[in-house]
Amino acid sequence: MWNKAIELSSKSHPGPVVHISDNPMDEGKLLIGFESGTVVLWDLKSKKADYRYTYDEAIHSVAWHHEGKQFICSHSDGTLTIWNVRSPAKPVQTITPHGKQLKDGKKPEPCKPILKVEFKTTRSGEPFIILSGGLSYDTVGRRPCLTVMHGKSTAVLEMDYSIVDFLTLCETPYPNDFQEPYAVVVLLEKDLVLIDLAQNGYPIFENPYPLSIHESPVTCCEYFADCPVDLIPALYSVGARQKRQGYSKKEWPINGGNWGLGAQSYSEIIITGHADGSIKFWDASAITLQVLYKLKTSKVFEKSRNKDEKPNTDIVDEDPYAIQIISWCPESRMLCIAGVSAHVIIYRFSKQEVITEVIPMLEVRLLYEISDVETPEGEQAPPLPTPVGSANPQPIPPQSHPSTSSSSSDGLRDNVPCLKVKSSPLKQSPGYQTELVIQLVWVGGEPPQQITSLAVNSSYGLVVFGNCNGIAMVDYLQKAVLLNLGTIELYGSNDPYRREPRSPRKSRQPSGAGLCDISEGAVVPEDRCKSPTSGSPSPHNSDDEQKMNNFIEKVKIKSRKFSKMVASDIAKMSRKLSLPTDLKPDLDIKDNSFSRSRSSSVTSIDKESREAISALHFCETFTRKTDSAPSPCLWVGTTLGTVLVIALNLPPGGEQRLLQPVIVSPSGTILRLKGAILRMAFLDSTGCLVPPAHEPWKEHNVPEEKDEKEKLKKRRPVSVSPSSSQEISENQYAVICSEKQAKVISLPSQNCAYKQNITETSFVLRGDIVSLSNSICLACFCANGHIMTFSLPSLRPLLDVYYLPLTNMRIARTFCFTNNGQALYLVSPTEIQRLTYSQETCENLQEMLGELFTPVETPEAPNRGFFKGLFGGGAQSLDREELFGESSSGKASRSLAQHIPGPGGIEGVKGAASGVVGELARARLALDERGQKLSDLEERTAAMLSSADSFSKHAHEMMLKYKDKKWYQF
Repeated sequence: MWNKAIELSSKSHPGPVVHISDNPMDEGKLLIGFESGTVVLWDLKSKKADYRYTYDEAIHSVAWHHEGKQFICSHSDGTLTIWNVRSPAKPVQTITPHGKQLKDGKKPEPCKPILKVEFKTTRSGEPFIILSGGLSYDTVGRRPCLTVMHGKSTAVLEMDYSIVDFLTLCETPYPNDFQEPYAVVVLLEKDLVLIDLAQNGYPIFENPYPLSIHESPVTCCEYFADCPVDLIPALYSVGARQKRQGYSKKEWPINGGNWGLGAQSYSEIIITGHADGSIKFWDASAITLQVLYKLKTSKVFEKSRNKDEKPNTDIVDEDPYAIQIISWCPESRMLCIAGVSAHVIIYRFSKQEVITEVIPMLEVRLLYEISDVETPEGEQAPPLPTPVGSANPQPIPPQSHPSTSSSSSDGLRDNVPCLKVKSSPLKQSPGYQTELVIQLVWVGGEPPQQITSLAVNSSYGLVVFGNCNGIAMVDYLQKAVLLNLGTIELYGSNDPYRREPRSPRKSRQPSGAGLCDISEGAVVPEDRCKSPTSGSPSPHNSDDEQKMNNFIEKVKIKSRKFSKMVASDIAKMSRKLSLPTDLKPDLDIKDNSFSRSRSSSVTSIDKESREAISALHFCETFTRKTDSAPSPCLWVGTTLGTVLVIALNLPPGGEQRLLQPVIVSPSGTILRLKGAILRMAFLDSTGCLVPPAHEPWKEHNVPEEKDEKEKLKKRRPVSVSPSSSQEISENQYAVICSEKQAKVISLPSQNCAYKQNITETSFVLRGDIVSLSNSICLACFCANGHIMTFSLPSLRPLLDVYYLPLTNMRIARTFCFTNNGQALYLVSPTEIQRLTYSQETCENLQEMLGELFTPVETPEAPNRGFFKGLFGGGAQSLDREELFGESSSGKASRSLAQHIPGPGGIEGVKGAASGVVGELARARLALDERGQKLSDLEERTAAMLSSADSFSKHAHEMMLKYKDKKWYQF
């Protein structure tokens, strides 16, 4: 009890126990530290206090010297006190590591509390005193620090986060020997740091484990399994060059445990996009997770020097570089990202460092207002000419510098991108290097809408993206815009929704400018943009009337912005709900017949003016019913469940590809499903997945030395199609998955071969066509928490499991499937949750798991020496079972729990839970260890026998030498 530990004259409570440890040289002596400043050395045998040590300040931690004759205490005023065990009156030394020494010999100014201290000795030098805290109070805003005191030197090591705890790694596990510290493990709030004590400057060890996945919030992620075998080494090689200098030259010192031996022979890569615009590539093979490479997409943009300076966009208040969508081709290593500020960046992979003098840039004016254009007679204007099939297009040249701000005649911001691209030369390290930057611009005072879908194809050299206004296609080889259409224009005269033009109004185009057409950048004459009521301006209009007209126009624009904002918010709310709602477009599909619900003006706005592009897929397939051979095309899916096909006419490969234009033309093919389109894929006649055409990766920064034939061979990969000898009526199948249903369409006849209604009461959040066990299936994750899989092409249900309800939008944003029955999502801002729906993986799960602890040989105990053993100066052991057992202390109370060991404990449970393969492996390991121990025992026995023979021989010689001598002759 506490009253027996303190002085009899003291009646006050000593406070909580903050430390308890035994003397390194005598296990029978306990050192007990109380918070109030009292330390007691308690004798377990005599059951009384040997010494009591009192200090004015509160104690936070205590540490022993290895000889057991001294100990050190850390206090709340930032001081350290060193005590001799046999001198309890006052400390031998008082140190204030960060206190200012006063000239008059007064006590230093008090500092912050020292929360922990460790006292480690070395054979060849001064001891190490390592502590956390203790900084001066005048260091406001300084980061948390770890202080290392060695002799006369004091090193202060700043940490990025608050220190939770630290531990010193030593050469010996015995506390009564010289410790020989070589590293310090520091546990921070969001990191783990190891400091090398053996090198000057105390550098940190390079951490091989990913403890910084939440360095910036994850905004999106993609999961790729069965990647090319050379991809991970390539990413690792360029990522190794990014590592900071100044790391310790030694390897990571913590080497306990064993990795699990997974049965997977394929590589897996996770790509995470972050709020600060960075992208990380992770090696996720088996159960490991290691950072391979980090890409900073914000490097191509100018950053505001003044904190108060705001960017040109009001799309987001913060994180203007946040990643929204990632499109990656593992075979060609082409990477394309879409950011929250309506920007798209295309990257190529290169192992060479380059300096880009001018960053290629394109600005796209993607506008939905096309249905407002009418003729002066009040009749609807004919559709604008779309000369995408023109034989002589004029590509829009890439911008050499960021656009300057421009305004329309009424003072509204117009033709301005949200971010400014750097105009200075950009040094690009080996890895992913910027190929092209594409930005959507402001239109008539309204910011560009965020991008909702993205796709890149390395074989065609094209990238396409869309939002709620329309779709744009860019040739990144020629740096030209090929397609820039509103969503309604994609339908042409086949629009099934019977959308009507809005009320006529004046055009908001700036004076002297017209509507920008598609690929050629043609300009529509101003007389086609006049309002039917405006006519030509009258010379009798006064300035007041002009101001009033401008004011009315601004009010109309603001009202339209508000209605769009309300519709967008309602659409977001409807996605958060896991049950059907009237706010979503109500489309009833029965034999291709559509009916619309006009329950409210808000839902009408949501359906008609907010049909966004939700899915894009490049492929080589049949675009029309009359096609006899597949050709390159783009399949476009919208949020209203419509699939449209755009035909692509590509020039020959090689130099002709850079000179001749790509011709883009709508095919007129329209397919319809219920709910927004999520995913599209294509199967051949045998049911095998037809991957999109791709170009093998090659180093583009090195001059090519290969002949033209090999170039052409690489540019146009062989498409998978059945031979003419096969008697098959259909050549391909299109698999289309929407929020509500899935369809398999036969091509080129475009007949529905199979149809499956996935859910009626909820909607699908994520759908992927993946390979599993040498077959193809459709995997879906619904908002009601169900994971479902369907066979392809028959769409038979294979699995329907309730797994996880949609509790937050993070799950919906990051959930993704991949090949071989794998999936993942962010379960929290800092944790990636992997799951499997493959029986094979479940059976091998135990073998995939690693072992945290592995048996090692115990180092030899320190030698006591002859004189220490003779005079009792060495360490003294204590049989605590004898001291506290029933023989000396009596039987324990019945209210106390008693440990009853079971038949095997945790090891037994682990053995029972493991599979047959694990049992065989452990049995083999046990046999090896048994054989090794038997051989060691045999060697030791032989050594002992040899030593005994030698001792007997020497004893016999001594006996013969002194046998005939008398006692007085010695």
